[in-house]
Amino acid sequence: MPSWRHPRFRQQSGELSMTAMIDVVFLLLIFFVCTASFQAVELVLPSNLLVSSSATVDVPIEPPDELERIIIEILAADEGVRWTVNDQPCADRVELQQLLAAVAGVDRTLPVVIDCQDTVPLAEAIGVYDLARSLGLEKVQFAADAE
Repeated sequence: MPSWRHPRFRQQSGELSMTAMIDVVFLLLIFFVCTASFQAVELVLPSNLLVSSSATVDVPIEPPDELERIIIEILAADEGVRWTVNDQPCADRVELQQLLAAVAGVDRTLPVVIDCQDTVPLAEAIGVYDLARSLGLEKVQFAADAE
């Protein structure tokens, strides 16, 4: 059967044409560039507000208050361990639980940092962690040395 194709084009090559793929990639690139939002998100940016047609007023911007955190120190004592919550000593575990429950009743999102000495048993540190989590405090962490 005679072929009307030129002899150079009679052999089929296994190569794919990349022109169509490049066109698709450029179309996707143009689509994403056109639909992207390049506007900066304004949260608390200093600005001058126009109160009347001839006056501007500087709006004072106060930085957000630093979040307070609760620091529970677990210290080794002669008869066992003792606890302090933000430098306030607790006589026993029941008082520690009552103090943490009062804090959890005010704000459960306050970060709690448990700082225990090296000589304190690990079970005591885990017990205080479990106590804070069971009272509903959401952010409970252990303190670590900078070393």
